[in-house]
This record gives sequence, C-alpha cells and structure tokens, in this order.
Amino acid sequence: MKNDIIIKNCQIVNEGYIQESDVLIREGRIEKVASSIVSEGKVIDASGLHLFPGVIDDQVHFREPGLTDRGNIKSESLAAIAGGTTSFMDMPNVLPPTLTNDLWHKKIEIASINASANYSFYMGSSNENIEEIRSINALEVCGVKVFMGASTGNLLVDNEESLNLIFRDSPVPIATHCEDTPMIKKAEEKFIAKFGEEIPMEAHAEIRSREACLKSSKKAVDLANKFNQNLHILHISTEDELALFSTKPIEEKLITAEVCIPHLYFNSDDYQSKGSLIKCNPSIKSPSDQLALKQALKSGLIDFVATDHAPHVLAGKSNPYMDCPSGMPSIEQTLLVVLEMVNKGELSLVDVPNVTSHNIAKRFKIKERGFIREGYWADIVLVDLDSPQVVDDKNTNYACGWSPFNGDHFSSKITDTIVSGEHVFSRGKFLKTQQGKQLEFLRS
Repeated sequence: MKNDIIIKNCQIVNEGYIQESDVLIREGRIEKVASSIVSEGKVIDASGLHLFPGVIDDQVHFREPGLTDRGNIKSESLAAIAGGTTSFMDMPNVLPPTLTNDLWHKKIEIASINASANYSFYMGSSNENIEEIRSINALEVCGVKVFMGASTGNLLVDNEESLNLIFRDSPVPIATHCEDTPMIKKAEEKFIAKFGEEIPMEAHAEIRSREACLKSSKKAVDLANKFNQNLHILHISTEDELALFSTKPIEEKLITAEVCIPHLYFNSDDYQSKGSLIKCNPSIKSPSDQLALKQALKSGLIDFVATDHAPHVLAGKSNPYMDCPSGMPSIEQTLLVVLEMVNKGELSLVDVPNVTSHNIAKRFKIKERGFIREGYWADIVLVDLDSPQVVDDKNTNYACGWSPFNGDHFSSKITDTIVSGEHVFSRGKFLKTQQGKQLEFLRS
C-alpha cells in the first residue's frame, strides 16, 4: 500500500535480542517484521541504525492547564518525540489540580488536540476526593498520584484515614511521591537559622534527606502490603530505599520502583557546577547513591526509568534557595542518558528496552504498546549509536529554553521517531505534529 512505511536494514533491539530485519508499518501498526520486505510505501533506509521501542515515560509534568509559562502539552510532547519518547503519563499538580474525573477529561481534550506523543493522565489525590478515585475508569486512567507527605496545596495527603481509603479502594495502580514533610521542615529551619536566605544549593541533599525519603517509602510499602494494593514508588533517590524492593519478574510484583534520569545522571558533586539547575524533589544525592541506583536498575530491584520532566522559567531557577522551584526539563535526553550507561558498561544494550519501554508497558498494562511486535502500535525510534553530539540550550525543544545537560557530550543521536505509525521526526526536523493517541489499558 502506498501509505505503508518500510524500515529497511535496521538492527532491532527488542525483548532480549538484537536482530537485523525490515519492519513494515501499515495503518498505524507493525504489520510485519521479516528479513526482507517489499512494499510500495515510504522507505526509510536504516542501515547502520538501531531500532528500539519508543520510550514510555510514566512521570512528566507538562504544565497544562494553568502553568503554561513553563511549558505545555504541545511544546513538551514535541521535545519528547525529538528524544525518542513516544508515550507519556502526566501528573496532576497543575492549576486547577486534577482531582476530579471532569478535570481529568478536560486534560484528555487538550491532549487530543495538542499532543505529539501518546498520552494518559494521573488522577490526583487529596484528603477529600476518595469518591472521585473510586469512580475512575481503570481502562483509561494510568494511575492515582499520592503525595505521601510532600507537595503543595490540596494535593498533599496527610490524613491517615484518607490514605487508608485510597490504598484500599483505588481501582488503578497508586504512584507515590515519598518524602516526609515534618522532617523536611525541621531541616529547613536548621539551615535557615544557619544561613538565612543564603542557603547553599548543595544543602538540598541534606534538607530533602535520605531519612525523609526512607520513612515515607516504608510507610507506602506498609500500606500497600496491608491492602494488597498495586504500588509504584516514583523517583527513588537513595541506596537506603532499595531494601524495600525485590528482583522478581515485574509481572509478579505488586510493589515496583523507578529511577529518574536526574538521579541516574547527576550526583551531589554536580551542585558545584550546575547549582539550582539540578534542584529537584527528591534531591539528587551522593555518588554512592547514584552508583547504587544504577546497579539496582541493572539487577531489577528498580524496574525502569522515568524523567519527572518538570520545566521551569529560568529566571525562577536563579532565585535564592527557599524561593527556587524544584524540577528540571529532561525528556529530550532520556534515551541518550540510558545509552551512555551502555557505553560505560553499566547496562547492556539488550536491557535498554526493558527499562525504557517493556517494563512500563507491563507494569501499567498498556494495551498494544511498548514492544516491537506484529499487531502492536508502531511506536518506535531509530538511533545512531555512533554519532556524538553536544547538548546546547539553543537546540533543545523545551519551551523554557534551557537544559541541565547544556554543554554535555553524548555518544548517540536520535535520528527518527514514529508515533502510532506516523513518521513524526527525522534528522532534527518535525515532519508531523499532534499525532498522539490516548493510551488504553488492559485491566479487569
């Protein structure tokens, strides 16, 4: 068919193997994977390139509605596809917070018009919205986000009865941000007393401490075990928390964990050069924590990577510590960072799809995505593993106009991205936009 896309001579990295094949894409889906395919459609010569399943990012903040001075679904999903991320799950801390099913559907409407990658959205949680959580459609909503002791506004769940009800009754996986607010507040007071407004940025690792993370993560695990609930702990940042998890196959786990790109790539030594640009919550911690997180990702204690992509206006990041917002843009570099781990011998090439695509699809039970399989949606990315590049703020696609990776060298380059069968990005140029589709989930 003339509308077919044929990818020729690519090295497919998928489900534990590397194999040279052709791929035929027809009507949005992978029609055929074979050694030689002939068709009338568009041909992409992928000689010398590797083909991966598109990255699925289960934790992003695309800032819409209400915070669009920092970014929006259109701008940040473009950055996503430029970096090989074909699907995202967006968080509820926007304005107004996504605490009702009506507000959740309004975000879906925005994405249906503006998203260039496939999308889903979390329902937020509060001390009062348990009825909204109970009425979630589990085939549409990726999960419920619970801020376990650290957030802003009414997204903080600090009522014990409310926590118990959410963990008992949520029909979808619960994703938790685990930090203990009283411990953080006490540490802030200590540093304010010592430094006033001149708190050094490297103090962030002590203020948002490992003890605050561990206390909150333990509480979330205890609740999940109490109610036999599906729990996913977001952005693990300490070696201490790793004892809470297991290396069982992800299909057998009720409790899973992720590590985010900032915690894999940076450590506390980088505060000296990067300063406020790498201030995020949970905080980036010691080199030994960074090493432990990498080893845990390789061993399966940690199940996959995410970004916690959270753009901010650069002027705000220049404020003194207490007024400096936490978060950084990173979705355009996800696959590049993971491939740097391969170059350093910290991960094998065949493991890359497990931690960027396969395990996320399994954990959230995403329908027909996350793998290079006949019949599945064609969400795929071509990579040149031998094309060095330097990240430059001017060449990134973030609406905020800056990147914490500015000036950093990477060994690989994303050449082409296909989203739901549409060739949307090639050799640094966007070919099509706003092609994303709503994610569906296979849940009983």
